[in-house]
Amino acid sequence: MNGSKRYAVPAKYFKRLAPFAFLLGVVFSFPWVSIAAQPPRILALGDSLTAGYGLDTDDEFPSQLQRKLIAMGFAARVLNGGVSGDTSAGGLARLDWALADRPSHAIIELGANDGLRGLDPVAMRANLDTIIRRLQSANIAVLLTGMRAPPNLGRSYESAFNKVFPELAKKHNVVFYPFFLSGVAARPALNLADGIHPNRDGVAVIVDRITPYVVRLLNKPKQE
Repeated sequence: MNGSKRYAVPAKYFKRLAPFAFLLGVVFSFPWVSIAAQPPRILALGDSLTAGYGLDTDDEFPSQLQRKLIAMGFAARVLNGGVSGDTSAGGLARLDWALADRPSHAIIELGANDGLRGLDPVAMRANLDTIIRRLQSANIAVLLTGMRAPPNLGRSYESAFNKVFPELAKKHNVVFYPFFLSGVAARPALNLADGIHPNRDGVAVIVDRITPYVVRLLNKPKQE
């Protein structure tokens, strides 16, 4: 405006601000630069054991695990990617849909229905192998949980089924939790009336036992 005073900024102040202006220019020139690291988003890809068959939402495995991790200081979100009745083939078929939530980590809990239906362990291995490879190709760290075959299917089937999980974990160098239902299977007080699905207390036992492995997953460098 006419008549207003003009103040000159000494050149020395521009020199002091120059390095900061350069840094700000770098940050805002690259949209992929994040000021703060994003909290982990853990996809729990599974069947009814993950989905929470017969349970309230707050009692499901993903919900209880998320609360446990937050209480431990991990600002993590656990995404419920469980579908009741799903097999390893079903988990593979909907993997793209599950990845739409852009997880940074994944827990694979599949195989129980393959065993209950007596499906071919060779096909189950191929399905899980593909799931792991696709997750790793997307730079998603993986925790694989093991399952055990029903004993009524015979020793040959049981042996072929049970060895799939540790062998895949070793092949792909992923965090491995040997048996998802450890401490819960065949314990009536920790299961629903069907004797198969864990109740709220059973899920709490699963969460307590698997949490150290989830912490390893969160702390594992992505390049491993």
